[in-house]
Amino acid sequence: MRSEHLSSVAITPPSSALNAALVPPMETTAMRSVFDPFSRFGLSRLIRRHQPQIVQTWMGRATRLVHLNPAKGPIHVARLGGFYDPAQYQHAHALVGNTRAICDYLVQSGVPASRVSHISNFVPLPAPLHASELQAVRQQTGVPEDALVVFALGRLHENKGFDTLIRALECLPESLGGRPIHLLLAGDGPLKDALTAQAAASPAASRIHWLGWQRNPSPYFYLADLFVCPSRHEPLGNVLLEAWAHRCPLVSTRSHGALELIEDGVSGLLCDIDDPQQMAAQMQSLLQASPDQRQSLIEQGMQALDAGFSERVILDAYQDLYQQLLQGTR
Repeated sequence: MRSEHLSSVAITPPSSALNAALVPPMETTAMRSVFDPFSRFGLSRLIRRHQPQIVQTWMGRATRLVHLNPAKGPIHVARLGGFYDPAQYQHAHALVGNTRAICDYLVQSGVPASRVSHISNFVPLPAPLHASELQAVRQQTGVPEDALVVFALGRLHENKGFDTLIRALECLPESLGGRPIHLLLAGDGPLKDALTAQAAASPAASRIHWLGWQRNPSPYFYLADLFVCPSRHEPLGNVLLEAWAHRCPLVSTRSHGALELIEDGVSGLLCDIDDPQQMAAQMQSLLQASPDQRQSLIEQGMQALDAGFSERVILDAYQDLYQQLLQGTR
């Protein structure tokens, strides 16, 4: 089963941010609480209308709303992007973990190994950015022309560790080689007020720039000299794949995902979780690295991306899984 023989219909909530980017055929239906009978009925109605062979659910709520009879089909494949309670997924015919650690967790929790597959995420290679566009982005952010730019992206949540990153910036010198170090932070979330207050009270306050939620963060990856993922908990870390795709050198904490993705000192630099001094040391090491050292990190990241996280690799893996399930070999 290759892509030329595979047709699909996307089903999303009416308010999904994905809707503007999707191409037909697509449908929308409510996906409210898992206890909402109307949401469950809406999904069931669409499944009956389209009569698919495979129903793939990507988010936990969708998985819990879809309940299919194994004897009658279609086959339900549920993807997990975190260490969620397997009891909420036991009704699915097959489970896909996007990291090996998630797959191991499922098996250790009692899910038969024959029902578990490891298929990661992919990120597409971004379009290049013209120098004039990059200059405009720099001016919009207020970052000085000569600044070294550190970029971080994610939900402003306890798990993401942005408070540690702000402390790490304070541990760095204000400038390296006569170039000031500025931090760009993109995202939104429940800790927005606490983090902005922390940043405002920081001695590095004038060098921290808040970008808010960015649907297209690509320009900031291109602007950055360094990407940092300070997460306390990160099952995979799509932002790490995005940094590789933008050829941006990176520093990450030793979260589950980073330990699977990054070879320390080869495709990126790792530091301990919640250790601002070690994070700052790794950031400074990379910012002061020679052009050859930076290029080596970039090339190794690109090779890792192409080998394990390209669109080709991930789509082939899903289609192989679908074929095995339809043939009854899984």
